[in-house]
Amino acid sequence: MNINLESKMYEIRCLIEEKKMSQLKELLIDLKPVDIADIIDELEEPEALVVFRLLPKELAVEVMPYFEVERQKRIAQLITAKELNELVADLYFDDMIDLLEEMPAEIVSDVLQNIEPEQRKLINEFLAYPPHSAGALMTIEFVELSPNMTVREAIEHIREVGLSKETVYTCYVITKTKKLLGIVSLRELVTADLDAKVEDLMDDDVITVNTHDDQEDVADTLKRYGFLAIPVVDNNYRLTGIVTFDDIIDVIEDEATEDFQKMAAMTPSEEAYLDLSVFALAKHRVLWLLILMISATFTGAIIEGYQHTLDKLTILSAFIPMLMDTGGNAGSQSSTLIIRGLATGDIETKDFLKVMWKEARVAVICGVVLATVNFARLVLINHLATPIAFAVSITLICTVLMAKMVGSMLPIIAEKLKLDPAIMAGPLITTIVDAGALMIYFRLASSMLHLV
Repeated sequence: MNINLESKMYEIRCLIEEKKMSQLKELLIDLKPVDIADIIDELEEPEALVVFRLLPKELAVEVMPYFEVERQKRIAQLITAKELNELVADLYFDDMIDLLEEMPAEIVSDVLQNIEPEQRKLINEFLAYPPHSAGALMTIEFVELSPNMTVREAIEHIREVGLSKETVYTCYVITKTKKLLGIVSLRELVTADLDAKVEDLMDDDVITVNTHDDQEDVADTLKRYGFLAIPVVDNNYRLTGIVTFDDIIDVIEDEATEDFQKMAAMTPSEEAYLDLSVFALAKHRVLWLLILMISATFTGAIIEGYQHTLDKLTILSAFIPMLMDTGGNAGSQSSTLIIRGLATGDIETKDFLKVMWKEARVAVICGVVLATVNFARLVLINHLATPIAFAVSITLICTVLMAKMVGSMLPIIAEKLKLDPAIMAGPLITTIVDAGALMIYFRLASSMLHLV
């Protein structure tokens, strides 16, 4: 929270304590909806409810979508049924759907009972779309135009309905059966001849997404073409809604958060960190920790298998941590870049060989530099025998090469298998590379130092 909001927070607390509600209301009205939401999130539940109830109805409607899910649930449970119904009725349709998706079943049932049958049917259709699909994300608040309208009629129509729509910058030209014919921008309408026909101005080469497309694909399409909104059509090419850029920003943030959690070997969670209990946080982490712990036993088995080598030359054990850490770091570097590249579309599965060739060259350069510095350190500073220093340094080159190959290839393989590449990140890559590094080390050391 910025300094200005912190000062407002202090002022709000003081006004609540002094019960100066009229002054508090005046203060809140001057703030932006997102700032009000941040302030209410910082308050204790009784104070938060007092502040929220002070908001004018129109402002409360704007503030509600900015709350975290848990705060939305609590407010919905604490305010009266009448207040909740009025609030829901004035929300933009996509915000209404988002709110109802998170509410307990009994609250949703109460809300739906007080909604017109036609809208209730529409809401149920939206709630039936798969989670994280374009259908679940879209809104129906857009401007529809008929191809036979004149520009004058179209502008008059936008004036009549525009205030209730989420966007008016792009208008959608449809038939009576809702089939999408084209789009026309508000700029084109206000600069065109008033007697011109909409069908003569519209662009019929429309980029669309399907109601069942994944929200991540929708985000990629919107970002690729730089749209403010993108139309969503069903299998019969009927316009069912639009997805706006503000919803896509939330999708991008959610997907990035999910990828970070997977890359850290945790079960993804949509709840905020501070809202999760200690047990919930532990539950999200412990399964992957168990898997990684069990898989790490392979490294112990490899060390046991080469115990005779270590018994002959115990100094070799001193370099195991350095080799494993370097391999893990090298693999994580590559996997992070490749996972990010796959997420942004910069890298595709067909680029498998290009990535392998590039990472191989990077690995050789990095490996040689690291090995040279390491060899000089071992011989000149640690006064280690040259054959041993040479064996360790050659192992370092091979380990970095192996780690970068594993780190770059596994995410692409995961993508090819329709798995999330993020699971092939840090902890998992490190575990695999550790085992590989030990195998390379003991094989090379045994062979070069004649310890077999």
